[in-house]
Amino acid sequence: GLLSILRKLKSTPDQEVRILLLGLDNAGKTTLLKQLASEDISHITPTQGFNIKSVQSQGFKLNVWDIGGQRKIRPYWRNYFENTDILIYVIDSADRKRFEETGQELAELLDEEKLSGVPVLIFANKQDLLTAAPASEIAEGLNLHTIRDRVWQIQSCSALSGEGVQ
Repeated sequence: GLLSILRKLKSTPDQEVRILLLGLDNAGKTTLLKQLASEDISHITPTQGFNIKSVQSQGFKLNVWDIGGQRKIRPYWRNYFENTDILIYVIDSADRKRFEETGQELAELLDEEKLSGVPVLIFANKQDLLTAAPASEIAEGLNLHTIRDRVWQIQSCSALSGEGVQ
């Protein structure tokens, strides 16, 4: 997951990595971030603006920008594209009726000039739910196999349990 992309990106640890954490509202971005930072996840409310956290992981300093995913906030995402090293895109795997919307948002992000060539890690979140679509089905539905201009990976996870997050 994240660490394999980090290792490809930066040969020497002790470097700072700027990570942009995006996805639709209620996908689990903030829970994922708190899980990465080993923080309490019992009281998470929708992100109105953004959260920034610095997380030490395997010798890397990860500066993670978690931006709210509500429709009214999404136009502001582009204000955070500059100098992004890795894009993490979080999908609620159980919210099938929004797959088209989330796919559209991801496609638009991948077309952004300022994110050109930036590796993308897609977290197929909420795999702890019985209704969750498997990562392979999401990858197919979003036509991820057509991404040719960057390193990409899709990873099953449950931000709630922490499974698949590291």
